[in-house]
Amino acid sequence: MKRQQGGLLPMAKFREMVRLHELGHNQSAIAQSCGVARSTVQDYLRRATAKGLSSAQLSQMSDSQALERLGKGNRQVPIQTETIDFAQVAVELQRKGVTLALLWQEGLDKGAWQLSYGGFCRRYNRWRAKQKLSMRQVHKGGEKLFVDYCGLTVPVTPPDTGEVVQAQIFVACLGASNYTYAEATPTQELPHWLGSHGRAFAFLGGVPRAVVPDNLKSGVTDPCRYEPGLNRAYQELAQHYEVAVIPARPKKPKDKAKVEKAVQEVERQILAPLRHEHFTSFAELNGAIAVRLSVLNQRVMSSYGLSRQALFEQVDQPALRPLPVQAFVLGQWKRAKVNLDYHIEVEGHYYSVPYHLVHCPVEVKVSETLVEVFHEHQRMACHQRSRVRYRHTTLPAHMPPEHWAYKSQSKDGFLSWAERIGTQTKAQVQAIFESKAHEEQAFRSLKGLQRLAGQYGKDRLEAACHTANVLGMVGLKRLRSLLEHRLEQAPVCAQPPSTAPLEHANLRGAQYYH
Repeated sequence: MKRQQGGLLPMAKFREMVRLHELGHNQSAIAQSCGVARSTVQDYLRRATAKGLSSAQLSQMSDSQALERLGKGNRQVPIQTETIDFAQVAVELQRKGVTLALLWQEGLDKGAWQLSYGGFCRRYNRWRAKQKLSMRQVHKGGEKLFVDYCGLTVPVTPPDTGEVVQAQIFVACLGASNYTYAEATPTQELPHWLGSHGRAFAFLGGVPRAVVPDNLKSGVTDPCRYEPGLNRAYQELAQHYEVAVIPARPKKPKDKAKVEKAVQEVERQILAPLRHEHFTSFAELNGAIAVRLSVLNQRVMSSYGLSRQALFEQVDQPALRPLPVQAFVLGQWKRAKVNLDYHIEVEGHYYSVPYHLVHCPVEVKVSETLVEVFHEHQRMACHQRSRVRYRHTTLPAHMPPEHWAYKSQSKDGFLSWAERIGTQTKAQVQAIFESKAHEEQAFRSLKGLQRLAGQYGKDRLEAACHTANVLGMVGLKRLRSLLEHRLEQAPVCAQPPSTAPLEHANLRGAQYYH
């Protein structure tokens, strides 16, 4: 016999449903076996699972006890007279992990209602259909931050220049709570656009999972409906804060209805009341905006019965991810080609890159303090930024071996090398330096001396230097001759000291020829 629509299910069938469920049968098979609708199976099994009822436990219960545990039986209040605060249900649904099934069961446990899960969902959907279109899009807590600029601007007149600057008003709005941030910047250009994002995250005290911008040129380079392209710096900001950037589709205002509404509120509640005031700095303007922004966020919203501030603290704030330890550093990108001298030019200064990249195209990121060079997405060089024009910043690791060997030559370096061989070699090297007018003139001879050490060995070179030092010989050619003829092994005597010249009448002397 077919069960009457809306009537109670016989407990025998309910016990059979639980038994078949424990045996692993799906809901469709159970519905067919018991001769009931699948939605009925789903409803009763959900109630049994929530109450932790097993087939063994049900076999020990009377029908009335089982009905009471399930929340079935005689309803104290007819379904249609139960009052449910679906606005609060909509708020709770914005929390991560919260579902209609969970809320229905919680209300059932508290005795807030006795209707079935299907009836609960139908009434909620009817309520939602009557609300404003903007509420049909359900946003999870901490999920999306919508950003845009107001159409209205505010004049700022600095006293030092007297030139009027039209301040651009940046607006950010969280999807779940409508919590709003606004600030004034001189332009909508990239540095101000990215800076506003960072300050908005700081205002929120955390980072959402996604940012939804309009197709502003500062952020989106290719406003394609399906695969929009992001500005390189904007992409870096997203990576730094670990957020996804999901640009709204062109000519689709519903994609960013939240921020459209927030922009309207900022224009009406903040900018319009400030229209008669005169501002001489952006700090003064942003101070005035902050005061009225606080009032806006604390005003109760009729649709929710809560303020943006309260809803933010309940829904969005717990779901935001923490801010990164380091602040985002904006870098401008440019393309360059490595010159033959393995340097690139940035603002009149020259920075080295590894010599094997000569003639290769590279990408250069220029920040306030650093110049970074990338090739095929790999960072190849990093320098402290210098603003001295027409000078070079060169790292030894970027130089070819022969260039580095020549560049690293110095008097101290040669003396240190000679000292490691022996005292006689060091004395010869010092004598070679003393024989030259400039230190660099001795480098070539000393490179030859190092070559002799490799060719004849350090011991023979030390012996040859000893012979040369005793005989007063200085220079590479003399040392090479000694080594070639193996004269460094021959005994050597020091030259006798010179004696004073003889003086007598038979010697004319130098004065004779004057």
